[in-house]
Formats: sequence, C-alpha cells, structure tokens
Amino acid sequence: MSIPQEARPLVAIRNVSKHFGNFHALKGVSLDVASGEVLCIIGASGSGKTTLLRCVNQLVAIDSGAIWIDGELAGRRVVGGRVHALGETEIARQRLRTGMVFQRFNLFAHMTALENVIEGPVQVLGQRRAAAEKTALALLDRVGLASKSGNYPAQLSGGQQQRVAIARALAMQPQLMLFDEPTSALDPELVGEVLAVMQELARSGMTMIVVTHELGFAREVAHRVVFMDQGGIVESGPAAEVLGAPREERTQAFLSAVIS
Repeated sequence: MSIPQEARPLVAIRNVSKHFGNFHALKGVSLDVASGEVLCIIGASGSGKTTLLRCVNQLVAIDSGAIWIDGELAGRRVVGGRVHALGETEIARQRLRTGMVFQRFNLFAHMTALENVIEGPVQVLGQRRAAAEKTALALLDRVGLASKSGNYPAQLSGGQQQRVAIARALAMQPQLMLFDEPTSALDPELVGEVLAVMQELARSGMTMIVVTHELGFAREVAHRVVFMDQGGIVESGPAAEVLGAPREERTQAFLSAVIS
C-alpha cells in the first residue's frame, strides 16, 4: 500500500468509506491534494465534507480505503503484507503533520491568546517556553493580533478568537492546514478578517483543504474546488470552471440555490 514517490501528492485519499450506523457518510471517495495546493470543498450540509476532513486528521476512523499524508499511511501500518491499526500514540504523532481549525474556536478560556498558542509547542513538541513565546508572538503578529497577546478569549471578538486558533494551529508547524467552515460561527462583519488571514496563508504556499460556504473566497483563492453530495465527489476542477460553468446538474442546482 504505497504511492510511487515520483507521483506522490501530499495527501492521497483512495476509495474511503465511512458509516455512522446506517448512515453512509462517505462512499468510496478518492482525492489527491498536491503540496502547496489550496483545495476548497463545497456542498450542502450532510454531504460528507466535514467527515472527510475529520478522516484526514484521524479524528474519525475510516471503514475502508486508505489515506496517505506525505507518503505515510494514516492510522495503519503494513507488516508482512498484513494491515495493522496504529495505537493512539502513533496516531497522535501522525496528526502533528496537520493543523485543524474548526467552526468553533475551542480556545482555552483560562489562558491568554499567547498562552493558547504556546501550549502545544511546549507541552507536545517539547519546545522551551522562551522560544515558543517568540514564535507565538510572531504568529499573532502575522494574524494581526500582536496587541492582543495578553487578552483572554472572552476579551476577544469571534473573528479574533478564530485568528488565535489559526495561529495556534500554525505554531505546531504543520505541513497541511485543514479548515472546517472556519467562518460559519462568525457574525458577517467579522468574516472578512479571518478570510484575509487564510488568503495570506495560501499566498505563502501552505497546503490547505478548506470546507467552506464562502464561494467568493473559493473563487479567488482555491486552485481547485470539489463539490460533494450524498457522501461522494460529484465534480472537481479549477475554481473558475466548477463555480462558473459547472458540468453536473447537481452542482448547478446547488450553486443556483446558494447564489440565489
């Protein structure tokens, strides 16, 4: 179970399926994401977008198929032709490759913005606090919050909290950033400040998979857009084509409903 080095994408998803009871959330999904690519996934609620993202980050175990990240099989190891599930410690190590930003910010309420950002590098990566603080301050500056490093989450707006969450994910030095509808919990006037940070990340060459309803962002930033429906990929292609001239009737119907 391996991908040839010369053809290897950063993320390779092959025939992944997932059930939750009788609900078939993912139906044989296959997808590649190249290093440096920004991929946006769109679709109605329940189409499988978030489940796919959580499978990539191993927050949800797949039922069948396989996922590779940077050539390493996620959650499993092949020994003597047999596939063995990894333990939690090994899965946690693999998960360090990915940073995930959720709909809800999930910041530690009793910690300042700076403390939230340095927690992972110090406790998980074993960095010295002084070095972690230096990096965290630079990241907070990058997301426009250098002046808020001493503020607690309750003292920050939703948009500011989400930007702290992005800085916190970046502090773990991931190869891949996953965004699960990062603006859906924000008031409309705060959406732009988070999208601006994500645009800067995209320009910097960060590999990103973004589940989003922000079609303007997808149109402007994504190299490729995937439309999912009922647990499968219906259409995939350059953003201008999928969003501007979709081929599939289901994609056309979804976009007409969203845009209208």
